[in-house]
Amino acid sequence: MTFPVIGVVGGGQLARMMAPVAVELGLELRVLAESPEVSAVAAVRTAPVGDYRDLDTLRAFSRQVDVLTFDHEHVPSEHLRTLIAEGVNVQPRPAALQHAQDKLVMRAAIDRLGLPNPSWVAVSSVTEIVRFADQNGWPVVLKTPRGGYDGKGVKVLASTGEAEAAAEWFDAMTPLLVEAKVDFSRELSALVARTPSGEAKAWAVVQSNQVDGVCDEVIAPAPDLAPEVATAAQRAALRIAEELGVTGTMAVELFETPGLGEGFLINELAMRPHNSGHWSMDGALTGQFEQHLRAVADLPLGDPRVLARTVMKNILGGANEDLYAAYPAALAAEPGVKIHVYGKSVRPGRKIGHVNALATAEESLESVRERASRAARLIRDGGTENTEQTPAQTTLKEELS
Repeated sequence: MTFPVIGVVGGGQLARMMAPVAVELGLELRVLAESPEVSAVAAVRTAPVGDYRDLDTLRAFSRQVDVLTFDHEHVPSEHLRTLIAEGVNVQPRPAALQHAQDKLVMRAAIDRLGLPNPSWVAVSSVTEIVRFADQNGWPVVLKTPRGGYDGKGVKVLASTGEAEAAAEWFDAMTPLLVEAKVDFSRELSALVARTPSGEAKAWAVVQSNQVDGVCDEVIAPAPDLAPEVATAAQRAALRIAEELGVTGTMAVELFETPGLGEGFLINELAMRPHNSGHWSMDGALTGQFEQHLRAVADLPLGDPRVLARTVMKNILGGANEDLYAAYPAALAAEPGVKIHVYGKSVRPGRKIGHVNALATAEESLESVRERASRAARLIRDGGTENTEQTPAQTTLKEELS
């Protein structure tokens, strides 16, 4: 009896979190790592180090696996097309992956599908930015089409002067993407998974709370979301997956826009497991990492139903570099939470782990959020209750008051 070998390009925390479910399913997971120190290396038996931008490196790695999938979207599409021509089973295919690699390609596809899209245009000069803003109103959002994440490669421009000050962005990449700044009530995420055979399933739509462009907290399901908006968002995500030929897990990041369109506009796509889906590791019957492996191996998908209201809280790097030393205090204070750390060195603001807290019977959402926040805070601060309020803590305190 032969179980397939799944190869993951990229050794970050997403690849690391695929490892436990691969073991449970009896699959072998191998990782093409950027260096011996990256997150996933400690979690898998086979993790050769190599440059994912080098075709020969990718070719050598792919010869040892049955399916090739990804921890990130940055592998050159031309290399993937070459591998497919040579018989490699690449999931998702580059024709789908390009919509997460290039925001201009993504915006055009969303328009083509007739799904809710902000006003946008490709620009090659400051004059074109100003023209768009004059037509759509200031402020506007300037984005690099490729390579941006966690708030990087995004700049809000409120005037002609600010647009002129951003002219140097064209030196690094042209054209750029400019969008109308959306007046939204909150950010949502619709997570789905699809197999090469076409089976697809959707998780509950979640609320994603951002701080300084970085996901800080996810609430699943999104509280007080109108059922018709939730259903429309799931259908949109499933349609994107079907029409673009997506395989594996995909996240569709959304702006909730009450009274506009179907109640949401599409922000970005991620063709892989996503931070907004980490809650599902403990809060859903089938989590996003198991579902991703099932999907790329073309196995029947698992049931994605929610087990309980779940809050995911990211652990961002702070002053404490010895995370394990903070475990006794954090686990004693919040024995009901699940802690996931990524094996990364600590840097201020870096994602180094997350906490999942599931609501108990009759527990309020505010209580679940505070439990998750407290456990993450204790780990970040070294097991002490830091009285200094971070932006995320201040936001939470204001929302709970």
